[in-house]
Amino acid sequence: MGDRVKVTDPEKLALLYERFRDVCVVEKEVWKEIFMPRDVTQGPVRTNIQDRYEVEIDDQAVEDALDANIPRGAASLGAAIQEYRQHISFYRRS
Repeated sequence: MGDRVKVTDPEKLALLYERFRDVCVVEKEVWKEIFMPRDVTQGPVRTNIQDRYEVEIDDQAVEDALDANIPRGAASLGAAIQEYRQHISFYRRS
């Protein structure tokens, strides 16, 4: 297992929140791990290589609120994620 690196870049966080929302809506539950295509700055891109991110929610009430919004659809869940984003952290496994 590699080290965990907390994601703090605002642009990357925006993408991760969106991906988190999409995965939760499709799977109908709060996910603790998501995958994103690997960032490649140059050279050929291998689409089968992805970075793994652990999702941590620091408050059970927030997780319950997110879970309650999943059946309401992507817009409702997205709004809840934005409201509680300070309680949701992403860690990239290196």
